[in-house]
Amino acid sequence: QLQLVESGGGFVQPGGSLRLSCAASGFTLEDYAIGWFRQVPGKEREGVSCISSIGSRTNSTDADRFTISRDNAKNTVYLQMNSLKPEDTAVYYCAADRSPYCSDSPLPYDYWGQGTQVTVSS
Repeated sequence: QLQLVESGGGFVQPGGSLRLSCAASGFTLEDYAIGWFRQVPGKEREGVSCISSIGSRTNSTDADRFTISRDNAKNTVYLQMNSLKPEDTAVYYCAADRSPYCSDSPLPYDYWGQGTQVTVSS
């Protein structure tokens, strides 16, 4: 069974950092493009960052604050988020796309995790 599980969300003050993890089971992450998305109630799901199967990285938002990485040995993708702002508050999802290329649209992605809540507030 193909599954993605996010973790690492939580409550953090503005300016703080969090590292989100996306662990895969049932398939090999490095064979897929892996994207991070976020969503707040009433808004569309927004692309945040992506790493392709060949390791190229794209950031849809705040390139200097967010860094995506992949640990093939652990079959896990990470999203390091620094200098967090209240507007970063959202549910963060990771998703896998069989295509080797990144997309900041959620439409091409085949598999999704359940999401992890990130709340940035003082």
